[in-house]
Amino acid sequence: MAGLSAAAQAAPAAPQATAENDREYWVRLLHRLGEPVLVNLARGTLKREMPVECLTGDEAERRRYTHLEAIGRLLAGIAPWLEAPLAAGAERELQQRYCGLARQALAMATDPASPDFLNFSEGEQPLVDCGFLAQGVLRAPNELWRKLDSRTQRNLAAALTASRAITPNYSNWLLFSAMVETALAMMGQPWDGMRVDYAIRKHQEWYLGDGTYGDGPQFHWDYYNSFVIQPMLLDTLRHIGAHSNRWKRYRPETLMRAQRYAAIQERLIAPDGSFPAVGRSITYRCGVFHLPALLALTGELPQALSGPRMRSALTAVMRRLMEAPGTFDDGGWLRIGFRGHQPHLGERYISTGSLYLCAAVLLPLGLAPADLFWTGAGEDWTSRRVWGGQDGEADHAI
Repeated sequence: MAGLSAAAQAAPAAPQATAENDREYWVRLLHRLGEPVLVNLARGTLKREMPVECLTGDEAERRRYTHLEAIGRLLAGIAPWLEAPLAAGAERELQQRYCGLARQALAMATDPASPDFLNFSEGEQPLVDCGFLAQGVLRAPNELWRKLDSRTQRNLAAALTASRAITPNYSNWLLFSAMVETALAMMGQPWDGMRVDYAIRKHQEWYLGDGTYGDGPQFHWDYYNSFVIQPMLLDTLRHIGAHSNRWKRYRPETLMRAQRYAAIQERLIAPDGSFPAVGRSITYRCGVFHLPALLALTGELPQALSGPRMRSALTAVMRRLMEAPGTFDDGGWLRIGFRGHQPHLGERYISTGSLYLCAAVLLPLGLAPADLFWTGAGEDWTSRRVWGGQDGEADHAI
């Protein structure tokens, strides 16, 4: 297998924290999250170097899945930035280095002869992270698909196809299958419309009102509407339209529901950047805001939410969570916790790789630095305004 280029191997120092604007801070966080995962997988040393922390102590079981979790979730979050047109400068240099590392990482992950060949089909968990990996490829089709060499393209398509051996649970897991099929369609591979149709139709049945879907038939008080359900519904409907108009009618209503849920999420961010630590999987940290980050990227935030207001709120959340002591270990890897290192907050399915879903909050980095999301003056978000005594619009259900 080809080695890393000199440019890809050269690891520049992390951007400095002094006098940085919001975008510079977001890029610095991206660097901190991406460096250990991309460098090690590109070198074929991810399995050797990445720690496998898990509450149950069943390290051997989680080791079967945790590496695919790390790369799939990381790429789902940083893919739009990899694809973004950037002017010459330090950020573009980092971007181009990471594009090369990401492609080499995909080559290593999907080559059966690689020391870091990952598990795409054994057990149940690989379906989840094939879904996230597929979502990342769809969010950066040029950098993460078209620029791959033909052998890696074949291997990646085969890896995603292999996940069909896993039967999804009767829950948000249906969307992982739909996401995989949507990516295969984009790749020009045979794809299964039934898996797409079943996921979309079931979630129409599971809609409970006021922007919220059940995770399966019942309501769950957690953040899975943002972790998985609504971003994957939107991405499936957006991308599958190039291959079939069968589900086009669902998109307007799905977007309206997503905007309502994102509006609720923005209101849950307290004046200090905290938010309720409720429900399972809170160790995904700021991955809680996957959905509003996606709507910011696509320019579809609810009308009442400006880009600068959302940027200010998300930056406050990121600083409050990701800067807490203990969030990263001495090697730069994420540790289980919500704010800092809190290993008992991790469910049995949580391990080191799982935590990289926090990268989903970085989606707006796919917007150009000149976009109003980045250039507009920071604004107080809703709770900061209301608790500060400012007037504002009343909230209403849909």
